[in-house]
Amino acid sequence: MTETYILIPGRTSKQGVGISEGKFGETYQSETTCLQVASEDMTSCGLTDGDWVRLESEFGQIEVVVKAARKDELPSGLLFIPYGDLSSRLMGGDTHGTGMPTSKGFDVTMQPIASPS
Repeated sequence: MTETYILIPGRTSKQGVGISEGKFGETYQSETTCLQVASEDMTSCGLTDGDWVRLESEFGQIEVVVKAARKDELPSGLLFIPYGDLSSRLMGGDTHGTGMPTSKGFDVTMQPIASPS
């Protein structure tokens, strides 16, 4: 089942700690490849922590595969992912004259998958 959600990329404190190890270090990589999903949405999609999901951006055939993690503080319909390579891939290229693409509050579809391919 594929559902549409609003994606909010942002920074996390764990990501900040991981950057001191470098962007290719385990801490940074595990943080920036983990999608936080509301408990209600995890349940309705049949997901458990660590399950793989495919996200596709509203900006075209741009998709990434990440692990899902339950986040009780998120409201249903909203997803959070730390800024990084994968979140940047989902952003559109239009900067609307500002030099920065839309990086907050854009639509993505989320589909549970068996494993990354």
